Amino acid sequence: MTVQEAAAVTAARGEALVVLSGVQKHFGALHALRDIDLTVTRGEVVVVIGPSGSGKSTLCRTINRLETIDEGSITLDGKPLPQEGKALAALRAEVGMVFQSFNLFAHKTILENVTLGPIKVRGVKKDEAERRARELLERVGVGHQAEKYPAQLSGGQQQRVAIARALAMEPKVMLFDEPTSALDPEMIKEVLDVMVDLAQQGMTMIVVTHEMGFARTAADRVVFMADGAIVEENTPEEFFTNPRSERAQDFLGKILKH
Repeated sequence: MTVQEAAAVTAARGEALVVLSGVQKHFGALHALRDIDLTVTRGEVVVVIGPSGSGKSTLCRTINRLETIDEGSITLDGKPLPQEGKALAALRAEVGMVFQSFNLFAHKTILENVTLGPIKVRGVKKDEAERRARELLERVGVGHQAEKYPAQLSGGQQQRVAIARALAMEPKVMLFDEPTSALDPEMIKEVLDVMVDLAQQGMTMIVVTHEMGFARTAADRVVFMADGAIVEENTPEEFFTNPRSERAQDFLGKILKH
């Protein structure tokens, strides 16, 4: 990154990119999201943590409208999320998403998996899409696997391909919904390393994870959720050394002892 580019990234930081305001979501009797207010600025890495069932994944999925909301508003780059149709497809191109399961197309090669979105959705020429895809696969450390099929790769490699695939769309923000929870312990680090690298390069990221080490090293801000609400948010340093709420103290007491 040149000095000018770095300066531009710094200047862009601080602009609100994703804004959730008064968001409510019910699944039947379950109040999954309670009055969520959250602003994520350009270039910020926000890590969302909390006990199972606290609404973390639901929060993540509302941002690219995989889940609809009952009340409140969500804007991306100043525009409200579209309801359906072409505008919704365009929104999903702006919001990269990496899930727990890798969701790669089994019958397509790694290279085809990564080029499909840019060619079909963005209208990128095939040779340009392939050049960019190879760069991204190289960046996430699986460049030599481009001609293989997903089943020939380890879980950690498949997840890194999923990250490359999301990046190929040149999204404004990347959502990660527990991206390492389906992986064996030795594969977790290789995926987190790619995510740390992305964070350092200024990608706006919202990450739902149980990996406290990642939260400590890569997050600009930790958001702690319980029972569908944001209970506490702070810098990683403050949150981990001095949690203010009883719920957060209890949560950290349980997980950090092990």
